[in-house]
Amino acid sequence: MAEGFSFFLNSILFGVGLAMDAFSVSVANALADPGMRHARRIHIALCFALFQIAMPLIGWLCVRTLAERFHAFETLTPWIALILLLYIGGKMIVEALRGGGEEKNAAELGRGTLLLQGVATSIDALSVGFTIEHYPFSAALAESLIIGAVTFVICLFGLFLGRRAGEKLAGVAPIFGGVILIGIGIEIFLTGVL
Repeated sequence: MAEGFSFFLNSILFGVGLAMDAFSVSVANALADPGMRHARRIHIALCFALFQIAMPLIGWLCVRTLAERFHAFETLTPWIALILLLYIGGKMIVEALRGGGEEKNAAELGRGTLLLQGVATSIDALSVGFTIEHYPFSAALAESLIIGAVTFVICLFGLFLGRRAGEKLAGVAPIFGGVILIGIGIEIFLTGVL
């Protein structure tokens, strides 16, 4: 029983730690579009949660099959996150400075952008696959599902906070959101490199 509780608690803590980047990006997304509908917020949180479920499983699978090659890829993950978030954040800032209204900001967060954000914020979750590689698949899946559920809840909260702040910041919110995304990219990069 204690072992089951310890597994559950560790999975929740992993989820909280891994969800912080997705939380920040959720806040930035809601800042850029404070009028975002509830269904859209659910969609965004679900996207981040699915990436947080998939990445540890991909890491687990890679360690069990392609361990040597995958470790070489691990050094590239901070660079990938940096490039993706610099691109998305820079694009948000440029569009805001060009005066693309709220309708344009809402359209900017299309499927492609959301997928890039999902990859960028969950790429560090690949490394979780290294720490759980000794688990059987059922335990790896359970941990990934818990991480995903925690991410979903945390992202919904981030979207709520960003929406409230975005209503108050109105015109400068997309610029602020873009700066946040760039900051997250730099933080992921520095953490991964150092």
